[in-house]
Amino acid sequence: MSIDTETARKVAHLARIKVEDDALPALASEFSAILDFIEQLNEVDIDGVEPMTSVTPQRLKRRDDVITDGDQQAAVLANAPDAREGFFAVPKVVE
Repeated sequence: MSIDTETARKVAHLARIKVEDDALPALASEFSAILDFIEQLNEVDIDGVEPMTSVTPQRLKRRDDVITDGDQQAAVLANAPDAREGFFAVPKVVE
């Protein structure tokens, strides 16, 4: 597939990329090369090839989904600049 300079200009405009007029033929050539490569990929026979997420077969590690209370109120409040009665104390912002 061949891209002309006007199409390259339009694509650059849509992508909000400033391209000088003397660089448009090179950009059109690059676009054409990219589209030619995509056409080559479309010719590859992929029948029987299963989709994959990695080149190495592996299973994600999982942990048990267990609900816990946490029971770390004192440790969490130790990071607070001001804590009162088991809560974070913040300055009043609405009068």
